Amino acid sequence: MNQLAIFYLFTFAAVVLAVQAAYWSFSERNRSRQAVNRRLVLANANENAREVFEKLRRERGLANLNEGRFGKINEFITQTGIRLDARWLGVLAFALSVFFFLAFALLVGFGIIALLLGMTASAFVLAGWATLVRRRRIARFAQQLPDAIDVIVRGVKAGYPFTIALSLVGKEMPDPVGSEFGLTTDEISFGANLGTALENLHRRVGENELLYLTMAIKVQAETGGNLAEVLSRLAKLMRERAMLGLKVRSLTAEGRISAIVLSVFPFILFGVVTLLKPDYYTSVSDSPAFMPALILGLALLVIGNLIMYKMVNFRV
Repeated sequence: MNQLAIFYLFTFAAVVLAVQAAYWSFSERNRSRQAVNRRLVLANANENAREVFEKLRRERGLANLNEGRFGKINEFITQTGIRLDARWLGVLAFALSVFFFLAFALLVGFGIIALLLGMTASAFVLAGWATLVRRRRIARFAQQLPDAIDVIVRGVKAGYPFTIALSLVGKEMPDPVGSEFGLTTDEISFGANLGTALENLHRRVGENELLYLTMAIKVQAETGGNLAEVLSRLAKLMRERAMLGLKVRSLTAEGRISAIVLSVFPFILFGVVTLLKPDYYTSVSDSPAFMPALILGLALLVIGNLIMYKMVNFRV
């Protein structure tokens, strides 16, 4: 029976991996068939530039939460690039809360404790998911930014005004750079000054290297100079920083893999031993030293993970 359970476990893992691989293959193929960016998709469906601009703005963040204590939260949600509204978010949070409430109720019983644990777990899951999506979107934007600056440089060298060169990014680059720079050019077209539009771009994206672009453009507007040369050097600097970051990640890859293996292995060992001999841990759980040893082991595992995280993660 135990061998059959192990067979079922490996079969389930193989099916999950196969489904995940098929999904990635389909998503990549479908992404290549889509238009360059969402702004162009909306522009093709609706010729009114003002309506496209307002629709894109309504999709970013939650309405009526742009000021006060919720401003930072709304800015964080905007930087994830997720298109949602308050009702959809409320339904998702409620569904997760119910799921975790039922899960904790099986452990601690139905009551206020299970309800609080379920709501807390739901909040942590939503926050972790949004953080992961935001981090990936910012990384994608940072990867595209040097190419976007090159497009601006080519436009300026060809004799276009800076705002027209900026709009070329919205037409030629994919998301997230394409739509974000397209929103910036729309803001300028509808009356915002260049500095304010670029600051709004940084708030929508959250990529710190955008500050270099903003400062370079502001300084050039006040003091003059060759904007194309300044932006060309800035793009080169960003590429060199990105290459250095990739080298650092390659050098620390062994440490990250070791941290993952050392963190997951105790739980895998616990599951395998429990599966092969279910009464192995129950025979020692009554010992007075069992709970202190368990707490000490978990504490040392957390401390070790923190130390390894500091060793392999640092800013370039």
